[in-house]
Amino acid sequence: MCSVSILPVTDSLRILVYSDDATVRQQVRDALGTRLHPDLPPLDYVEVATPPVVVERMHAGDIALAVLDGEAAPAGGMGLAKQLEDELDSCPPIIVLIARADDEWLARWSGAEVALRHPVDPIRLGRQVLALLTPRSRPS
Repeated sequence: MCSVSILPVTDSLRILVYSDDATVRQQVRDALGTRLHPDLPPLDYVEVATPPVVVERMHAGDIALAVLDGEAAPAGGMGLAKQLEDELDSCPPIIVLIARADDEWLARWSGAEVALRHPVDPIRLGRQVLALLTPRSRPS
């Protein structure tokens, strides 16, 4: 799986949202809003509709977390998650949205930390993103 690191202090947390369907991207943005927790910076979204741009943006290294649509075409989020896991030395956490519960094992195999079912559940998505973005331990 992609490694989870303590996030640097920044003005915002950049969330990449990939889907060929603008409605799915909007559902993710609406579910997460602009701020998940008072201790975290505000969220900034990078909406992506094509696989090459996902790879380009993830290689840029300015993404805190990615939400990838497993049902997107021409490349699904699971395939992209696997590619990113294999290519990036320090991959941010990845959440894959899946249509069927039976696909959860494949999403985990791809390197995603979390697999969530379509349609987007704002409470579940928010909790998972918060858990992935919150540093595990803070320096004293």
